[in-house]
Amino acid sequence: MSTGTAHICVVDDEPDARAMVGDYLRMHGFAVTLCDGGQALRAAIALRAPDLVVLDLNMPEEDGLSIVRDLKARSTIPIIMLTATASTIDRVVGLELGADDYLPKPCELRELVARVRSVLRRAHGRIPAGVEPQVPDATAPARRIRIGTKWLDLQALRLQDDYGKEQILTRSEFDLLKAFTDNPKRAMSRERLLDLADARDPDAFDRAIDVRINRIRKKIEPDPANPRFIRTVRGLGYIFRPDGD
Repeated sequence: MSTGTAHICVVDDEPDARAMVGDYLRMHGFAVTLCDGGQALRAAIALRAPDLVVLDLNMPEEDGLSIVRDLKARSTIPIIMLTATASTIDRVVGLELGADDYLPKPCELRELVARVRSVLRRAHGRIPAGVEPQVPDATAPARRIRIGTKWLDLQALRLQDDYGKEQILTRSEFDLLKAFTDNPKRAMSRERLLDLADARDPDAFDRAIDVRINRIRKKIEPDPANPRFIRTVRGLGYIFRPDGD
C-alpha cells in the first residue's frame, strides 16, 4: 500500500451495507477497516488512526451522534455521516458536533467516493488515495493571523490561544476562517462563503453555514452570544471585522 493511500473506517451495524461500502472504497484504491459499532471503531483507532470515518447514524447499541460527539472530543478525524431515517435535526446536530459531511442512505456509491475525496482534500492536507502528498517547506515561516481570541495558523491548519493551547478545528471550520481572513471587512453571502470554503451542503445550505459559523464563534469570540469579530449582516450573510469594532 503506498503512503498516499488514505485509510477509511466504515461504521455500520448492517453487515451487507458495511461490506458493500467497504468493497467499493477498496475498488477505488482506499485502505478500509470495517466496524460494526462504536466499540469496534475505538479499537480500530487505537491500532491505527484512520484518515476519515464513514459513519451510519442509526445503530441500535450506540447511536451515531454519540460516536460523533466522542470522536470529535478526542480527535480531528473527518466524519461523513450516512443518514437513513435521521431527521433534519439529526443532521444539523451532527454538523454542530463537528461532522464534516453527510449523505442519505442508501447512497449512490459514486457520490460517496466523490464526497470522501472532497473531505480528504480539505482535511489537514490529506488527499485522495494513490496520490502522494506534498511535503511543506519546514524552513518557511509560519503564517499566523489574529482572529478574535485566537491565532489561526495557516500553515499547520490549526487554532491556538496566546499560550499555545490548541483548539480543535475541523477542516470545514478552517476553510471558513481562511475565507474570512482572505476577505476582511467585506460582507459576504452564505452562498459565497460556501463556495470559497468548498463546503456546499446539498440541502438547506443556509442552515449548514449558520451551524458552522456558530461553532466558530464559540471558539474565537469572547462572548459568542454577542459576536464582535464575525458578525451577521442582516439579509445578506456575514462579515469578518479583524479589530472587533
